[in-house]
Amino acid sequence: MARNRRLILSSPSEVWSLLCDGYRYGEWVTGTQQVLDADPHWPEVGARLRVRVGVGPLTLDDTCVVRICEPERRLELEAKAEPFGAARIAMRLVPWGESTLFVLDWHPLRGPGTRMHGLPVDYVIAVRNGMMLTKLARIAVREHTESGSATLQDTPSS
Repeated sequence: MARNRRLILSSPSEVWSLLCDGYRYGEWVTGTQQVLDADPHWPEVGARLRVRVGVGPLTLDDTCVVRICEPERRLELEAKAEPFGAARIAMRLVPWGESTLFVLDWHPLRGPGTRMHGLPVDYVIAVRNGMMLTKLARIAVREHTESGSATLQDTPSS
């Protein structure tokens, strides 16, 4: 299993709002070339997100299915990328003052990834997931700052 943690300087509700928009996963999920489709009821249990992942001309269509959804606290996905099998992606949002401690766990469920599971593969996945959390944190902080600025600008001055 690869586990990453990141303190995001935005509230859990602000981070959750990013997770609730399936079409935005391409902005922060490393390796995503295109979000092909997101069920309208994303991220409810059973909802699907179809993405194209890869590097350059080497691509693969992947489907993520929501297995557990606890709004503003926990989201668990099963990512299926045939012929490579499937992985469990668990995201936990822990309130940390006014910020969010984001915990991401990745674990292979089926396919060749279960046999290759171990230090080298987990290290590569941890590096990739660290890059994803850095992108997610930047987006969340940028939007937090923009919404704070908009709120200040909309406040009448005396």
